Amino acid sequence: MCTLEKRGNLFILTFTGEDQHRFNPNVIGSLLSLLSQVKAEATRGSALITQAQGKFFSNGFDLDWAQAAGSEQGAAERLHHMVDLFKPVIAALLSLPMPTVAAITGHAAAGGFALALSHDYLIMRKDRGVLYMSEVDIALTIPDYFNALFREKIGDATVRRDFLLRGLKMKGDEAEKRGVVEAAYGGEAEVRQASLRLAENLGKRKWHGEVYAEIRKGLYPQLSAILGLTHKAYNIARL
Repeated sequence: MCTLEKRGNLFILTFTGEDQHRFNPNVIGSLLSLLSQVKAEATRGSALITQAQGKFFSNGFDLDWAQAAGSEQGAAERLHHMVDLFKPVIAALLSLPMPTVAAITGHAAAGGFALALSHDYLIMRKDRGVLYMSEVDIALTIPDYFNALFREKIGDATVRRDFLLRGLKMKGDEAEKRGVVEAAYGGEAEVRQASLRLAENLGKRKWHGEVYAEIRKGLYPQLSAILGLTHKAYNIARL
């Protein structure tokens, strides 16, 4: 499950435990609730760090929960249900009125990779963990909002192709080299420290949160449109 800690102006959202941090309706609901709390308590200078305990940042949707439906049709319906439930999580991150940092200290696969990529900055470790879109390997199509996320967040078309059509597993040093993550460090402690430093430095700028969120949405127009996010205009008088 997820916990939320506040340290000064920083919000730290943590997937707890040593499991794979897969997304089922309960986990998605908890995640949405905590992101709503972060938004409600945001002030100028706030920033969010999302991190996880154990070997996984997140391994995506809970396919065991889907298959527990007992039939192929039931499993497909549960999977589609999770895809629909998860869409507002991406929307919440894209519209959050503060900078966001994903501290990736383990594997981030499928929906877990999408969650990380929905943050403004990704910090990864070099010695353990990969970024991986498993869908092509397990015969699942990719949701439209995932496609838009990868299209607008990863500028290199070759990297996008290799993630989505080859099932490439990319380690931290290569991800840094290819511009997928902001930086990669040698171990878990270094990733957490670097993420804190980055979030603190971003928070010190004390940007207007709603303006920050609107600029972010404008930066990714196709994704915003698919997520149903509207763009608001702000002028000096409103600030």
